[in-house]
Amino acid sequence: MNQDFDVVVCGAGAGGMLAAVRLHDLGLRALVIEKSSRYGGTSATSGGGIWIPDHGIGVEPDSREQALTYLRAVCKGDYRDDKLAAYVDHGGAMIGYLASIGVPMVSIPGFPDYIARAPGASTGRSLFPPELDGAALGEEFHRLRDSPNGYKLFGRYALDLQQSFTLSERAFGWQWTAARMLLKYWLDLRWRRKTPRDRRLTMGRALVGGLRKAMLERNIPLLLDCGLAGLRVEDGRVTGVDAVSGGAARRFTARAGIILAAGGFEQNQKLRDELLPVATNRNWSLTPSGLNVGDPLISGIAAGAATESLDANWWAPSMQLPSRTEPNIDLAVPMFFDHRHPHSLCVNRLGQRFVNESCSYDEFGQAMIADHRRTGANIPCWMIFDASFRRAYPCGPILPDFVMPDRRIPHEWWDSHVFRAGSLGALAAKMDVPAATLIASVRRMNGFARAGKDEEFGRGENRFDLFFGKKDVGPNPCMAPVETPPFYAVRIDLGDLGSKGGLKTDARARVLATTGAPIPGLHAIGNCAGSPFGNCYPGAGGTLGPATVFAYIAANDLAAQARP
Repeated sequence: MNQDFDVVVCGAGAGGMLAAVRLHDLGLRALVIEKSSRYGGTSATSGGGIWIPDHGIGVEPDSREQALTYLRAVCKGDYRDDKLAAYVDHGGAMIGYLASIGVPMVSIPGFPDYIARAPGASTGRSLFPPELDGAALGEEFHRLRDSPNGYKLFGRYALDLQQSFTLSERAFGWQWTAARMLLKYWLDLRWRRKTPRDRRLTMGRALVGGLRKAMLERNIPLLLDCGLAGLRVEDGRVTGVDAVSGGAARRFTARAGIILAAGGFEQNQKLRDELLPVATNRNWSLTPSGLNVGDPLISGIAAGAATESLDANWWAPSMQLPSRTEPNIDLAVPMFFDHRHPHSLCVNRLGQRFVNESCSYDEFGQAMIADHRRTGANIPCWMIFDASFRRAYPCGPILPDFVMPDRRIPHEWWDSHVFRAGSLGALAAKMDVPAATLIASVRRMNGFARAGKDEEFGRGENRFDLFFGKKDVGPNPCMAPVETPPFYAVRIDLGDLGSKGGLKTDARARVLATTGAPIPGLHAIGNCAGSPFGNCYPGAGGTLGPATVFAYIAANDLAAQARP
């Protein structure tokens, strides 16, 4: 293979692949390298959402001014107005470009921003990819990173977002939804002879699969098992990449520049210990194990780059459970929606509530940090629920008891990962929290639920909370008493969807040196660059939004510079 290219893109997630396709369409020869044996990165294991204000899809009104009002109200920490403006100004064009290359996005009407109480908040800004037939990828289907089991029914049948909500809560028509999925899977006999994996690509795999298909149509090379080892710098300009492939050193030169898109550092325990605001464990992260260890960050710093937002993560609560397929391994499973359901509450290790349980997962994580700094008794915290919850709602991979009764929960999980008792006092003893405080917290919460008003944290009082509320629960659709034995508890860890601090970049995605000037030939996007939002998660798709928008910006910028 030719070792010389116009642009080398490091990382085969959604941002890196989009950048490569855009570069090709602008007349530049791009190479994508990926250190894993599978392409897709954390994008493939995500919900596939892209948060884009003022995108022009659907009927919900929005504007540049409203979007910037919202972002300026909610962004915290290291953020700059020029990057926010660039994000809003290019987002709609990027979505249009995705559609033009065969990767359309659709809006879910009414889906609210995460911080719905803030000025400028709106609905419909979160866009999601429709289902894609994986057969269109040919043999590349088998090299696409698989989605987590939480995004599949029974660990086998691919779920899209609407199917996930319908089945997990037994919404109207859930039986027909499940039947259609199973029939479509098992009647596809020719595909079943190839693989047990569902050919339907949904969520993050639909987005990544569509981008890989666009790369294949353009013959854009992708090298798997080829990891970034360092950047080549000549006379102050980044001119190439040193890589390791199959244990052998490789070198790629890039006439126009390099785009770093190889993720953050959340799987690097040393960097977590040095940079994050509280002690966390990389095993709590919901990202692929060992994948993102900070290679772009380390390489960029060695080339003279500045950094920003290194103390911030895309926080998301997680729970540790033993693997059901591999012995002696505990896995982090997501708790995105579970803490929002009625008949439950969350407490710290003192037995005290500390959060509006119906908030977004990033706000939940930020509340864990704030409470831990105040009390030293969070991280981990506890989720408490009762038999009414068990009948109606899932808790991580523990499905409602009509699908997964207590007798089907693995015996070794009890009193080590899942706790159950006939009374709150007995449950508190198993959790090692003060019984009197826990009982008082539950009684107070039950009073709020009956009155319909959470006087402590305002649960159920904003548009985001209510979007996920239950129509059959009242007077507040987000709360119901925790009073029906047996009672249950699970431990919640401070997990994440990746780090969000990284190399400091400008509004054109150029990496900035410690002097403040752009480093010639070097761009960075996604989680290896500092988030444009600082320490904030504005809405569903807030991780993939910056990755894709600034991939589009970076490709445009490199193409403009390469023109004679």
